Amino acid sequence: MTVPPPPSLTGKTLLMPNMTPTGSPLLVAALRAFGVNAVVMPTMNGLALGKELTSGKECFPCQVTLGDVLHYLSQEKTRLKEAFAAKDYVYFMPEAGGPCRFGMYNTLHRIVLDRFPEFRETSIVTLSTDDGYDSSAIFPRGSAGPFRKLAFTAMILADVLDRIACRTRPYETVPGAVDACISAALDDMGREIEASGASLDFSPLDRLAAETAKKAARLIDRTLPRRPRVGIVGEIYVRSHPGSNQELIRTLETLGAEVVNASLTEWFNFVTHLNRRDAAQSFQACFKDLNVPGLAAAARFRLVSRLTMQWQLKRQNAVYARVRPHLDIAADHDVAHLETYLDSERLYSFAIGTEAGISIAGALAYAHDAFDGVVNVFPFTCMPSTICSAILKPMLLKQNIPYLDSPHDGSNQPNRDITLRTFMHQVARRAELRMMGGSKG
Repeated sequence: MTVPPPPSLTGKTLLMPNMTPTGSPLLVAALRAFGVNAVVMPTMNGLALGKELTSGKECFPCQVTLGDVLHYLSQEKTRLKEAFAAKDYVYFMPEAGGPCRFGMYNTLHRIVLDRFPEFRETSIVTLSTDDGYDSSAIFPRGSAGPFRKLAFTAMILADVLDRIACRTRPYETVPGAVDACISAALDDMGREIEASGASLDFSPLDRLAAETAKKAARLIDRTLPRRPRVGIVGEIYVRSHPGSNQELIRTLETLGAEVVNASLTEWFNFVTHLNRRDAAQSFQACFKDLNVPGLAAAARFRLVSRLTMQWQLKRQNAVYARVRPHLDIAADHDVAHLETYLDSERLYSFAIGTEAGISIAGALAYAHDAFDGVVNVFPFTCMPSTICSAILKPMLLKQNIPYLDSPHDGSNQPNRDITLRTFMHQVARRAELRMMGGSKG
């Protein structure tokens, strides 16, 4: 199914930051399915440049992504020589509302790009949490909705691939076999999304996910005992980006853990959940004030938000239902249920925004599901994750669940190895006690 590019991107290349090894390529495939010439930029090659052009007070992902786009454009300028034209590139950088520095990334990046005369004509396109990542900034009205559905499905598939890898890699009989399986599946899914994703027939993609689970399940040694499980929460970029977190998941696996990382989809469901609640509050306010024009708009927003949430959950459950009969990957957290963890203890409110809410609740959900350790991964000086740490550390300590803060700013951490080894020793001990019935979790 061939879809023409949106007018604003005709003849242009959209540059996608490489936040996650699975999610970014599949999102690019979704963009290409709707006619956008999108590419995933290599990552971490320009980190030194990103740090040089920032003050150090910025969020670490801001420095990483700035370095990525500057390095990519510089390489293109070198490759194309006189044929290089900055206006032929569009840099994709989303944003978030609320008290988080993520909302200012694209503004700072625009300022820095304008310092380079050769890059001033490179435009920046953004999607925001304020409207639930409505893609009308990129696509015309008729394509925005279908693209959002395909992009959301791509994120579900990325989560499933990550969870298949984490569930099987610690037990693989041949080192590297699971990574090869996931890599092949990622390529197959990317081709399928690009070729026919715009039709919104997701059955071939669901089938590929199920087949990948079956293949991966055959790669493990089932005589090996189940490892203690460690759950990861925290800032979405750093916990998803192996370069930023210094391959934390693989390191924990090497030290004896089976890891479950908070999903990409969890964040999108969280944003939609907040929009649905905001819509309900807006409707009630308009009704109370007898604001008839506002009431009509609020009613429409409320209905759209509710239907969007219902569709997202239905689509996510459909994919997991195809996969889990073949491999018992961790189910994703239900965002509405996560909120009950906060409300029951009056710990935090989703209304404040940021990832702090779902990180705190997600960690408590791991504890409820008998995980043996929790790691909070975040950029150094991240305010929401610091809030998480302040709340989670004493709570999990009371439950005798090992907890570790893992801040990152791109620098080498001399004590990182001993810190992780100590944490994993505590995790292993916790697992032993739990199996003996000496610790509830």
